Amino acid sequence: MENTTLKLRGMSCASCANNIEEAIRSVPGVNACSVNFGAEQATIEYNPQQTNLEDIQQAIEEAGYSAYSLQEQEMITGETDAEQAARQAESRKLKRRLIFGGVVTTILVIGGLPMMTGVHIPWIPAWLHHPVLQLILTALIQFWSGESFYQGAWKTFKRHTATMDTLVALGTSAAFFYSLFPTFFPGFFLNQGLSPDVYYEISAVVITLILLGRLLENRAKGQTSEAIRKLMGLQAKTARVIRNGQEIDIPIAEVGLGDVILVRPGEKIPVDGEIIDGSSTIDEAMVTGESLPVKKQPGDEVIGATINKTGSFKFRATRVGKDTFLAQIVKLVQQAQGSKAPIQKLADRVTGWFVPVVIAIAIATFIIWYNIMGNVTMALITTVGVLIIACPCALGLATPTSIMVGTGKGAENGILIKGAESLELAHKLKTIVLDKTGTITQGKPTVTDFVTVNGTANSNELNLLRLAASVERYSEHPLAEAVVQYAQSQGVELSDSQDFEAIAGSGVQGYVSNQWVQIGTHRWMNELGIDTIALQEHWDRLEYLGKTVIWIAVNSKVQGIMGIADAVKPSSVNAIRTLQKMGLSVVMLTGDNRRTAEVIAREVGIKRVFAEVRPDQKAETVEKLQLEGKIVAMVGDGINDAPALAQADVGMAIGTGTDVAIAASDITLISGDLLLIVTAIQLSRATIRNIRQNLFFAFIYNVAGIPIAAGILFPIFGWLLNPIIAGAAMAFSSVSVVTNALRLRNFRPKTIG
Repeated sequence: MENTTLKLRGMSCASCANNIEEAIRSVPGVNACSVNFGAEQATIEYNPQQTNLEDIQQAIEEAGYSAYSLQEQEMITGETDAEQAARQAESRKLKRRLIFGGVVTTILVIGGLPMMTGVHIPWIPAWLHHPVLQLILTALIQFWSGESFYQGAWKTFKRHTATMDTLVALGTSAAFFYSLFPTFFPGFFLNQGLSPDVYYEISAVVITLILLGRLLENRAKGQTSEAIRKLMGLQAKTARVIRNGQEIDIPIAEVGLGDVILVRPGEKIPVDGEIIDGSSTIDEAMVTGESLPVKKQPGDEVIGATINKTGSFKFRATRVGKDTFLAQIVKLVQQAQGSKAPIQKLADRVTGWFVPVVIAIAIATFIIWYNIMGNVTMALITTVGVLIIACPCALGLATPTSIMVGTGKGAENGILIKGAESLELAHKLKTIVLDKTGTITQGKPTVTDFVTVNGTANSNELNLLRLAASVERYSEHPLAEAVVQYAQSQGVELSDSQDFEAIAGSGVQGYVSNQWVQIGTHRWMNELGIDTIALQEHWDRLEYLGKTVIWIAVNSKVQGIMGIADAVKPSSVNAIRTLQKMGLSVVMLTGDNRRTAEVIAREVGIKRVFAEVRPDQKAETVEKLQLEGKIVAMVGDGINDAPALAQADVGMAIGTGTDVAIAASDITLISGDLLLIVTAIQLSRATIRNIRQNLFFAFIYNVAGIPIAAGILFPIFGWLLNPIIAGAAMAFSSVSVVTNALRLRNFRPKTIG
């Protein structure tokens, strides 16, 4: 199976999204499809041996819509923003038709004032309300300004479906074509004792108002993608590449892997790479959120779109184009914005049958009022009102617009949300499980104590350190890195290791200089049957101080221990306290020994601790918490956290951690700051609250508006809803939903510190 995302054009309401989904699903080889009306995207999974993009696009076109795929490089560099260009073109088209419709409608309304008010207005000439003139003026609006409604209605009619275009076309056509009869056969109405009134202005005003609503909606929907444009704008436009000994400026799209690039003070780093010459401080706030510049020197990685501050350096490009860190962020945000949240399922089911039901209600309204009152004018006004006021758009936009703004806001705050389902589920969380090393702590442990067995000479200490570090150099664990850095600081030259093996949650082992070296936990030493009594007193002392202790055995005999300390992150205490104030239970889950874990837990205010837990047991521990009836989030950064991240209801990976952990997570916290967990949960709660507001308004609007338009209040108050007011209400219902969603752009996280 392959996955692809297509941008869609031509949708007018949520019913269009349902029609496109049906068209795509009918293509042989399509396994799954999800169309997001708010994001105007189709996410498709298909078998490339049975179908291709051309077949899928053709099916969409046959359904009356269009689809295209943006080039990844164009999306990354922002050189050609086809989506924005298409939206601007649509806005220009709407604006032209709206301006024309507005001018002509104003003339029609002024001419109809005497009839509508029942008052003679001297300055309005009688000919301005002549039915033939009104017919000519209205026809221009009906069939030019309102052309898109007829086109949309005809396309869906051919597929035996209906959309909002169908409702608008039917409603305005009813008013327009009914008015033709009193225009050309007024005597028939006079003979029946009826006034030969025309309703051209209703048709004209409704079309103009709906065009205004669509223009405002189009602009507002464009603002929901603002986060993507901001991310694209971070990318440098050019790079200064050294080729054949010469410095040349080339477009970012032409940078290749392995190119050597020169960066001067104040410039943006164009792509990801590794410094080979020079040093500098770099502002990585775009990635980590940290305001302080980071010192970089040869061998260090640099990230595209970050800003060089003081020095000048050369680096070799290691990731370009769609593989850069920024491009991956953009891709994740786009995927999240195009996904559907479970809360949207109800709205999707409703919009699936919404338009046919509204048409049935409109027909029933006409029949009932005509039979009861015998008044075709009243029956017509109520029927047109029902067709015009119904709005599936508001239902269709309620969820996706909030999701788009919410995920975009998350990216601005350094939170990458992989899908709408994760964003929705985060607001239900009851328990937050935190890994210790690299999550609560800095993840940059340092060796503070190195104790060997009694009587060991200094030269043997260095040799033992060489053996231990030579094995640890092959491990990705932060503790291993601490051992290697300590050895290097002591001037120890490392050796090669053979038969290296990492035992998850226990330690590492391998041959160095024909000696079997094992480094790991006290528990592992006991399991191996290795006697630890010689260093038991030192182990107790170091653990009491809250240090992590690793044991070193050579040829199955203990030779030394190391005490390793890892400072707590400055924000951890505040973040954990804030999470607890939000009603969440915070748990520590670590493979470290219990005594060290409890010291750290007391320091940060955590009461429940699971210590000495192996990686395979971490997922089991998360499952046990879930069996307690809790919605659980796991936060971790290492390979050993990946199973637990996948098991949790919501997996949150520290972005500074391993690729495996990030891949297994639902939400990535780009920096290591635990306050981002607070931000992610508060953002989820704000987004879901916003969605519920939108859905409430959309449902209430239609549930109340349609009966009122049908004349349910007439027997009580003798009042009918003017179709012009119905048209205005429909035009602005979807605009109000999108506007409410845009309020999420003002979201600010709240902490107690």
